[in-house]
Amino acid sequence: MANDPMLKFVEAGQAFPAKRAAELRAEDFREIADRYAIEKAEEQSSRCSQCGVPYCSVHCPLHNHIPDWLRLTAEGRLREAYELSNSTSTMPEICGRICPQDRLCEGNCVIEFSGHGAVTIGSVEKFITDTAWEEGWVEPLVAGAPRGQSVGVIGAGPAGLSAAEYLRVAGYDVHVYDRHDRAGGLLTYGIPGFKLEKPVVMRRVERLEAGGIVFHLGFEIGRDATLDELRARHDSLLIATGVYKPRAIKAKGVDAEGVVEALDYLIASNRKGFGDTVPAFDDGTLDAQGKHVVVIGGGDTAMDCVRTAVRQGAASVKCLYRRDRANMPGSQREVANAEEEGVEFVWLSAPEGFEGGKTVSGVKVGKMRLGAPDASGRRAPEPDPGNSYGVPADLVIKALGFDPEELPRLFGAPELGVTRWGTLRTDGKTMMTSMDGVFAAGDIVRGASLVVWAIRDGRDVAAHMHAWMRARAAQSARAA
Repeated sequence: MANDPMLKFVEAGQAFPAKRAAELRAEDFREIADRYAIEKAEEQSSRCSQCGVPYCSVHCPLHNHIPDWLRLTAEGRLREAYELSNSTSTMPEICGRICPQDRLCEGNCVIEFSGHGAVTIGSVEKFITDTAWEEGWVEPLVAGAPRGQSVGVIGAGPAGLSAAEYLRVAGYDVHVYDRHDRAGGLLTYGIPGFKLEKPVVMRRVERLEAGGIVFHLGFEIGRDATLDELRARHDSLLIATGVYKPRAIKAKGVDAEGVVEALDYLIASNRKGFGDTVPAFDDGTLDAQGKHVVVIGGGDTAMDCVRTAVRQGAASVKCLYRRDRANMPGSQREVANAEEEGVEFVWLSAPEGFEGGKTVSGVKVGKMRLGAPDASGRRAPEPDPGNSYGVPADLVIKALGFDPEELPRLFGAPELGVTRWGTLRTDGKTMMTSMDGVFAAGDIVRGASLVVWAIRDGRDVAAHMHAWMRARAAQSARAA
């Protein structure tokens, strides 16, 4: 059709929202790019080829209706585009900001394969939902007809919040328990503001509160109540705690002052952004200002740490990673952003020890080389003997990933089944754990993963919990 607004990928080049200059954005924790003007959003959406088999949707964990809301955006039908985007995701503007689109939807765009550059799906998704919030199109959460049953959700991260929303809409009383003093999990305290500004998260939480979801913050299972006590309070439970146990480094001097955990560092920084008093930051322990910083790791958490250190005024920031650039797990866009901001990446390098005695003064670095591929398909790193050197460091941040905490012990529930990796064992069809009526979802089941997968798991487990509680209610009615 001559008037078809789509398939403009040849005449309209790929264009992301403009980033602020590196030296300016390194001075604050604001997001590094503004969103599109409406004309640019329409133009970029019009580049979609409207594939018969949309690989972007196939490779999105939520299977968002991406080509359809791109067409609606190109046609200027933004409210409809938002409603379609919102129909499959409880947090579209958050996914638009922090999903690794280069590995998911955009990385599998047919236009990318053709050499014209992928449609900028994430940036359009962010634009659509931010516009919806501004225009008042984001409707309040309205609870369904009361069912007389309640659900307890342990963990206020993306999996728990998503499940809580769906269950509240289904008519359940929903109580969310979280150890932190704010809901959101890693969205609030783990991800820096330059990737996800905190008001974006807080307005989602406030919407859930206004819809009648009750939050119990500063609440630790095992300290404030056992798992069995919560089971007695509710008709079913969801465990969505995520994984928070940092992976250790076995190297001499790792216990020295100045060698810190990535999550401790990021939480302190985010708390300061909220205006909290953070003694470990205020006394300099978790503040990078004026320090030579070395971050160990190559995932997204490491990228968050190096870029946070730049903004705190570090004298220098180096990232040590044991593989090369092509084999790192973190987003390549994040690596590029970090390099623009002055971070130095030291590839094929691993710590052999930490120098300085009681207080760290440097890292002894051993060079690595890549051997045969491991189980993940990436070439496994191995030491390159005789190639060690020292790197000065006043602050070393360990960002090697996270493992599950020992929930059966922490929750006082030894019968709670776990896998050999420490994740919760669940039934593949029902998502229920080894305990009747106790379900689990998100990273505590699949291991450290992406926010979009946690949202998907929250959506799925809510459906399973709903079916189980309906069956229990029907059984009780028959018995009566």
